[in-house]
Amino acid sequence: MNRHGGYPICTYPSSPVMAMWRHYQFNSGEMKSRRRTTLCFMFIVIYSSRAARDLNPEPAVHPLVLQERELEGEGPLRQKRAAIQSPAVEDYTVDVEIRVENASVLESLRARLDGLRFPIRGNHPDSAADILSIAVTTVCRPTADEVWCSCEAGYRWPGERCLRHPACHRQRGHVLSGPHCTCLKGLPPGGPFCQLPEGYVTLKMRVRLNVGFQEDLKNTSSALYRSYKTDLERAFREGYRILPGFQSVAVTGFTKGSVVVNYEVKTTTPPSGFIQTANENVMKNLNKTYRMDDGSFQGVPSNETKFTITPELIIEGDSVTLQCENDVLSPNVSWHYGENRSEIQNSSKFLIYNEILNMTSVSRLTIYNFTQSDAGDYACKLLMDIFEFGTSRKVSAIPVRIWAKEEIKVMCDNNPVTFNCCSENNGNWSKVEWKQEGKISIVGISETDLESSCSMYTVKANGTQCPSGSVGTTVTYTCEFISSYGARGSKNINVTFVSVGDNSSHKGEVPEVLRHAMEVSTVQSTTWNSLETNKAQEQQANLTITPDPISVSEGQSFSIKCSSDMSNYDEVYWNTSAGIRLHQRFFTVRQHPAGAESVLTVRTATREWNGTYHCIFRYKDAYSVATKDVTIHPLPLEIMMDPLEASSLCAGSHCFKCCVEEDEDYSVTFQVDSSFFPAVKEVRGKQVCYKYNLQVKPVPTCPKTIDVFCHFTNAANYSVQSPPMKLTLVPGENVTCRDPLISVGEPGKIIQKLCQFSQIPRSSGSVVGGTVTYKCVGSQWREERKNCISAPIYSLLRLAKALIKSPSQDQKLPTYLKDLSVSTGKEKKDIHACPGNLGAIVNILNLVSTVLTQVNLEMMRDLLSILNVILDTSSLNTWQKLLDQQSNRSSQLLHSVERFSQALQLGDSAPLSLSHPNVQMKSMVLTRGHPKIYQQQFVFPDSDLWGDVVIDECQLGSLPPESPVVTVAFPTLKAMLAQATPRRAPASSLVMTTTVSRRQAAAPFGIAMTFKSNHYSREKPQCVFWNFSLANHTGGWDPSGCYVKEVRGDRVSCYCDHLTSFSILMSPDSPDPDSLMKILLDIISYIGLGFSILSLAACLGVEATVWKAVTKNRTSYMRHVCIVNIAASLLVADAWFIVAAALQDYDAPLNRTACVAATFFIHFFYLSVFFWMLTLGLMLFYRLVFILHDASKSTQKALAFSLGYVCPLAIALITLGATQPRDAYTRRNACWLNWEDTKALLAFVVPALVIVVVNLTITAVVITKILRPSIGDRPSKPEKSGLLQIGKSVGVLTPLLGLTWGFGLATVFQGSNAVFHIVFTLLNAFQGLFILLFGCLWDQKVQEALLNKFSLSRWSSQHSKSTSLGSSTPVFSMSSPISRRFNNLFGKTGTYNVSTPETTSSSVENSSSAYSLLN
Repeated sequence: MNRHGGYPICTYPSSPVMAMWRHYQFNSGEMKSRRRTTLCFMFIVIYSSRAARDLNPEPAVHPLVLQERELEGEGPLRQKRAAIQSPAVEDYTVDVEIRVENASVLESLRARLDGLRFPIRGNHPDSAADILSIAVTTVCRPTADEVWCSCEAGYRWPGERCLRHPACHRQRGHVLSGPHCTCLKGLPPGGPFCQLPEGYVTLKMRVRLNVGFQEDLKNTSSALYRSYKTDLERAFREGYRILPGFQSVAVTGFTKGSVVVNYEVKTTTPPSGFIQTANENVMKNLNKTYRMDDGSFQGVPSNETKFTITPELIIEGDSVTLQCENDVLSPNVSWHYGENRSEIQNSSKFLIYNEILNMTSVSRLTIYNFTQSDAGDYACKLLMDIFEFGTSRKVSAIPVRIWAKEEIKVMCDNNPVTFNCCSENNGNWSKVEWKQEGKISIVGISETDLESSCSMYTVKANGTQCPSGSVGTTVTYTCEFISSYGARGSKNINVTFVSVGDNSSHKGEVPEVLRHAMEVSTVQSTTWNSLETNKAQEQQANLTITPDPISVSEGQSFSIKCSSDMSNYDEVYWNTSAGIRLHQRFFTVRQHPAGAESVLTVRTATREWNGTYHCIFRYKDAYSVATKDVTIHPLPLEIMMDPLEASSLCAGSHCFKCCVEEDEDYSVTFQVDSSFFPAVKEVRGKQVCYKYNLQVKPVPTCPKTIDVFCHFTNAANYSVQSPPMKLTLVPGENVTCRDPLISVGEPGKIIQKLCQFSQIPRSSGSVVGGTVTYKCVGSQWREERKNCISAPIYSLLRLAKALIKSPSQDQKLPTYLKDLSVSTGKEKKDIHACPGNLGAIVNILNLVSTVLTQVNLEMMRDLLSILNVILDTSSLNTWQKLLDQQSNRSSQLLHSVERFSQALQLGDSAPLSLSHPNVQMKSMVLTRGHPKIYQQQFVFPDSDLWGDVVIDECQLGSLPPESPVVTVAFPTLKAMLAQATPRRAPASSLVMTTTVSRRQAAAPFGIAMTFKSNHYSREKPQCVFWNFSLANHTGGWDPSGCYVKEVRGDRVSCYCDHLTSFSILMSPDSPDPDSLMKILLDIISYIGLGFSILSLAACLGVEATVWKAVTKNRTSYMRHVCIVNIAASLLVADAWFIVAAALQDYDAPLNRTACVAATFFIHFFYLSVFFWMLTLGLMLFYRLVFILHDASKSTQKALAFSLGYVCPLAIALITLGATQPRDAYTRRNACWLNWEDTKALLAFVVPALVIVVVNLTITAVVITKILRPSIGDRPSKPEKSGLLQIGKSVGVLTPLLGLTWGFGLATVFQGSNAVFHIVFTLLNAFQGLFILLFGCLWDQKVQEALLNKFSLSRWSSQHSKSTSLGSSTPVFSMSSPISRRFNNLFGKTGTYNVSTPETTSSSVENSSSAYSLLN
């Protein structure tokens, strides 16, 4: 150590002791006797030279002889020589190293040093030198197979030693975090050794002078004051300079009491054991006239101690932690309570834990189950020699008060009733649990707002849940508030459920208490932790851990199950043997009636998981711990192969190689088919490669493909297999490309090689990543595509893959991001030029963002520095190449940035602004109770783009206090995202991402934005956000929840109801709301729907009027059933269509739930229309084919309703279930089935078109068979009349069976002609009118029934004639020409004579039914 200019020299003589120490360090496994150990320690000698300053400084050698026998009463040890060079200052420091075999020598030396009185006068012949102090600084001891060198109290290793040498693995508090440490493995050669810290410790002292006090001592400018101060400070300096790390001393004042001198001494370390000697030196150096009292030296209590209380707001029942921090390094800290300062001891109530952390003495007092009786003054005291450091604070708690109505009466009428439960304390509540106890179980839904400290519980009881009884059934509901620090407060609500039948006296009257909010009554609840518990609850739980030994290899998974026989616990967590507390993502906790269990699951084990794990259940002050050892055997997680694929001649040899980045004791074999061959090991720099030369014998079947694998097996007999290396054997005559490094190949052959094994320029020994693709063109291999990753970036990529599997992710991440930022800046040119490097950076950010728990300011700076490099405009071409291969990379990058922003924690820092040319970030932390308007503006002069974000005070008021709102803006990312979605028009503005941390609710959150657009076409702007789930999770722009508020020049104002990444599009597919086409389609749709709904209502009214008259036979009955259901389904579908149009046209973000409901019902009822049309067509086909077959009316109705409603319902439900979980059921800008993302529209189009085709086929068959006469038949006059009737029937069937929907096929695709849209809109909007005219009013029987009902006398004679004619000449007599046409259907011939209607009622009815269908 060279603290005052000295140059310490530690010599290492070739003594047996020294040789054995070296032998122990490097060859400990070969030692013959382990009883002999070597103890090495260094101590520091500080001395002062009184030589004249004008003397020439000459090197001086001071012999220092320490005799081990002298220390132990025995003979001499050995001589150490320390040479120093005289510096130009007064003080000198010498490091002395001593090595002994007997550990007791150290204690003897310490005792000898403690007995020395300093200063020790020197007797150097040339100059007088005094030894001011001697202190032991460093002690090296053998530990297992290593040597650990630790610093004595108050000393620490220099930062450069901590960085270059491995630190000891100790429990928490023994090894400092940061650049300094207290223990290293092995002794660094040549020093420096442990040193004093650079900080200062101020010792406040006082001493009494037995002289009279004079008033001039109060005046700092008086001569007497200055004289006293000068003399005293000179004596103090001479006396206290022996203190280790002494810096200065100053008199601060004089007070009465004789004369009391107040002074301060500054040192770099506490003066443990030196202060008494220093005080005696002061007495010797001070003039006796001052009459200093040697027994009056006192240390003045210091209040420079940091005192913190957690939590700040204490609720009765919380576990409270008081912490004192002091720069004085000493574990001698005590805690005191009350005015009489009674000392606190460890007990079931209190736990004291002292440690040295980061060169700070830290003492924690944990008070379990804090109650009002525990309130009072708490003080911490650190004692060292005559000094006392510490402070005190008053600690108090507030009682828990839960407000709720105790008695509630609920009617079991299936109406929801809500219970309210609130806490008077807006404290540290983490959750609210609801429990119930009673004879019946009626589970409700809870909704908790922790900000307002209220919880609601809503139940809905029906008659089946409530038993009958005049009194009702009472169920006790308990709401329990649980604090993050252990406090619990509960309130019981007695709810009486009364059956509706038991409350007949109040029929029609609902008690007012059931329909209004409950009155709030103040009832103080006794907290959970303040209740008197029995000993069984306070005793420690018995833990059972996985009994089998856990020994796995890298890459495998393992789990440890820890079970408790008690279900009561306050906390469950896992620790490593190194004191690292595992994050909750690694384990689960489950509670069950018999106890509780926690399972630690590691999906991919790495060597960092090797060690001992502690499962800890804590209940109040009882800790139950179970341990489990885990052994992880090395196994390569990444194997680099060469070749990945290659071609070879049908006879010859080919070399295969598998490489890893570590030299472990692996057994490596190569597998070819079912044969295994040993590998040859080759070490090249950092890589270890294993080779095998495959000799290919001539094979009859050529070409042929051979798969080659390499297997790595470790000492535990676990093995891992590489992916296959494919070797294609080809005939020699087809080979045109030959390269010894690449392969042989036929024209057009494409192969890939790892860049590590290709002709890629790189520095010697470095490992690069990625692949390069070659193509055989002519007779040469041409480089088709190169995706190589430079060595620094590839190294960081591998570290990122290891980091996400590490148990200490959170601790390593800040340093890793800093290294990534530095490497990205250095490799900027390679990143802009190579897609491999660019993709690797994006992959790294995606990996680390998945394990983020908290991001600090420095980590965010590093992230923005990385983004600024990879989003530079010079990398646009590289982005294009990358997205051609992996189209989701830009979306992946944006998602990573959002995750970083959401994890950002700024504390109480001021609004933050970070700016780079290609990215800017601004943020604000919400202050408690006073949310401000969040308004940020971003300007990018180089891109000529700007934008701003505004969130009003109302929206911010719904967020938790101290929540950071973060916005990140990108001027160039829009181009990368446009390349990822080439179907859409590119964004013409900034991309701005706004996130809020710790936001709990998913309720709408309004945000207003203004974009500057550089797009000057006539296309309309569209406000969009980036939806990561679209296009099979590739991502895409989505307008849902966003709309354009105003367009003024190049300013586009947007408003959205959620937070994410936003921009604007110029969308040609979005019709202008003011265009003629849009207005025309709207007019046609609304007028047509109006006529359609009125027509359908009229149709149903007509059917109801004439129902008995027209449904006298089965066929007529089923025909009218179909017509009624078609009209009813279409009527309901049109009504829902109007609802959907209202939702779509409303000038606000779409109500997604209502939109989904409207879409579902439109889909279902329109499908029902089609399936009822299909039912009508199939019935016509059935009546014409199976003339003599007759099914019962109930059978026909069951089949008709199943086909008409069950089938469409099944299709609609399946469509909803398959697409809604991905939020892709409806379109983004309309309440109708999605087409772009999930093709859900096919669930309507396909059934509709299939039904149209089936009905067209039925129509064609009917017309063809009727028009084709039977053999020998000639057309007659009655037959011509029948043909006219058939033409009329065709005119009815065409609109009735939905042929017009065929025009809708052309409108499904983008860019279709406007004529198709107009025709389709016209025909479908007036579908109801068609059904009224052709399906209802054209029916002759309906006409007759209406005429008979409304003008019976006028048409009675005509009706009787018609009836007479019908009875005398049956139309479907089997001898008539028309009947013969029907008999010839499907090749049937013959003539049937019917004698009387009565004897052939079935045939007549069937024929009449078929005729009725044609009318």
